Amino acid sequence: MRRLMLLRHAKTEHDAPSGRDQDRRLDNRGRHDAVEIGRFIGRNPPFPDLVLVSHAVRAHQTWEIAWEAMKELATAPQVELTPELYGADVSQLLETVRNASVSDPKRLMLVGHNPGMHELAFALAGSGDAAGREALADNLPTAGLAILDFDIDDWTDVRIRRGRLELFVSPKLLKQT
Repeated sequence: MRRLMLLRHAKTEHDAPSGRDQDRRLDNRGRHDAVEIGRFIGRNPPFPDLVLVSHAVRAHQTWEIAWEAMKELATAPQVELTPELYGADVSQLLETVRNASVSDPKRLMLVGHNPGMHELAFALAGSGDAAGREALADNLPTAGLAILDFDIDDWTDVRIRRGRLELFVSPKLLKQT
């Protein structure tokens, strides 16, 4: 069994002072939402063994803030900045997931960007939480988290529509519960 956790970066400023998209930082709402999703993850183990984070400032900030909110409850994962996640499409993200077989974590988290993260989550979710799949069909919102389980022994066996969506949550959905 393998668990994949897909976390989209939190809400950002519209423009970075440098003018480069990769340098955009979280805004106030984004920082708050990263704390909320981090607390949620901390209260809902199991935790990721390996976290691959886009090198974009907003993705790195999302992970750092979420980790601060969960670290008293969670065991520290291995974390790697992964430039390939920035701007990645479904096939590139799927390749990144399959390449995790090298270090073989049981639970893998990607912290990245739309549209790739949304499209990957939706493409992989072949069964599981029906309401979550319906909500996920529309969007993976900022600070949104999709958790998918795969009945496989190796990440190289991840296939489209073979994941079971265990949970889809966002800060907005957390406020409604």
